[in-house]
Amino acid sequence: MIELSLKEIAAGLAARQFSSVELTQTFLDRIAALNPGLNAFITVDSDGALAQARAADVAIAAGKAGPLTGLPIAHKDLFCTEGLLTSCGSKMLENFISPYDATVVARLKAAGTVLLGKTNCDEFAMGSTNESSAFGAVKNPWDLSRVPGGSSGGSAAAVAARLAPAITGTDTGGSIRQPASLCGVTGLKPTYGVVSRWGMVAYASSLDQGGPFAKSAEDCALMLNAFAGFDDKDSTSAEREGEDYTRLLNQAPADPARPLAGVRLGVPKEYFGEGLAADVRVAIEAALVELEKLGAVRVIVSLPKTELAIPAYYVIAPAEASSNLSRYDGVRYGHRAAEYRDLMEMYCKSRAEGFGREVQRRIMVGTYVLSHGYYDAYYLQALKLRRLIAEDFQAALAQCDVLVGPVSPTTAWSLGQMADDPVQMYLADIYTVALNLAGLPGMSVPCGFGKGGLPVGLQLIGNYFDEARMLAIAHRFQQATDFHTRVPKL
Repeated sequence: MIELSLKEIAAGLAARQFSSVELTQTFLDRIAALNPGLNAFITVDSDGALAQARAADVAIAAGKAGPLTGLPIAHKDLFCTEGLLTSCGSKMLENFISPYDATVVARLKAAGTVLLGKTNCDEFAMGSTNESSAFGAVKNPWDLSRVPGGSSGGSAAAVAARLAPAITGTDTGGSIRQPASLCGVTGLKPTYGVVSRWGMVAYASSLDQGGPFAKSAEDCALMLNAFAGFDDKDSTSAEREGEDYTRLLNQAPADPARPLAGVRLGVPKEYFGEGLAADVRVAIEAALVELEKLGAVRVIVSLPKTELAIPAYYVIAPAEASSNLSRYDGVRYGHRAAEYRDLMEMYCKSRAEGFGREVQRRIMVGTYVLSHGYYDAYYLQALKLRRLIAEDFQAALAQCDVLVGPVSPTTAWSLGQMADDPVQMYLADIYTVALNLAGLPGMSVPCGFGKGGLPVGLQLIGNYFDEARMLAIAHRFQQATDFHTRVPKL
């Protein structure tokens, strides 16, 4: 059962080949066996999951099932879930039980899914390795001595290890696509505003976007169908008609042997320069050749501001984080220091104790670039660069249908390798952060393996609200390859 796609699971449930209770118990047993070594889950709600599974079986028996009814899932521990711990991987919220569901959680609940629990993540989504979590680092299922990527590393690792068939994540600067690449699963970051941010704890409000992890592009499309769409509770939600993200996946092509005939693949030359590891380059080139065999045409394009994306991002994101995280002061909720003399000391001690090193670092950077005398020199300049980066993407996408390239310059690196050099960790985001600055959709698709048998992901970047076409291209690639079906030996 753990190898079935979401569509196959729905068919199996409908045909009574197995029940949602049996399916849920299978994943719960797998979590119990493997999670102690992976640390992918922070919270496992066995009783709640089995109760929801029983209700799903009743709905299926009554003929009231939808595409996801009875499907076990999990949420990144950044989404508020009523009655369950929502920690954001931080000591600051280690005892916070949310009184409400995030919109994403509520919509998936309404779709009949079964919630297994909450997955580990970098503290407040700040990190690229999942080592900054107050609950300990997540391990990569392909090699337990290596990082899974971040910040949604727990979600990616859990899907890779088949602890759940689909899990939510969030992407602020690559936090869905990068761990999906390093763990060998499919991950999708939609256009900014497609998925509601209400109830998704904020890191950087103009960059954050929720999305799915799953085995395949088709599974991601089914998940996105369930939780995307306008939400009047979110001021950043895109007010537009809903759509079926699966609609292009199985359209009969004019030439079955070349289903991608006429598709123009934009290959940014800046993504293949110095810094890209040789084994990653080989896997990406092989994927491009496979896409060409399917009928696609390669077009060389340029994104000249690529090298400026990292400095722009690491000014804008910390600036927004310093504002968003100011609410955690020990007064209303969150960690409060046990001993203090006055209000100011309570603020200082509570935040010093509650936030980890990476979060403190980004708050300090953000506060600095927003301070008097530095706002114009740093933050305002970063905003100008953001506009130029978005214009670069539009110029490139005018020449092609999707952009393609690597997600990460390397495969997964060793745990602790970048612990004392955060700048190196930031540079690992070189191919992902620009997408968030522009607000475009992107995804990572398993496309091969590098040294040591570690996964490599192919990044697809679409134009605004063009998720359906991007998913269809990924789906055709996955129909011709089997990288997304491979499972690590645990």
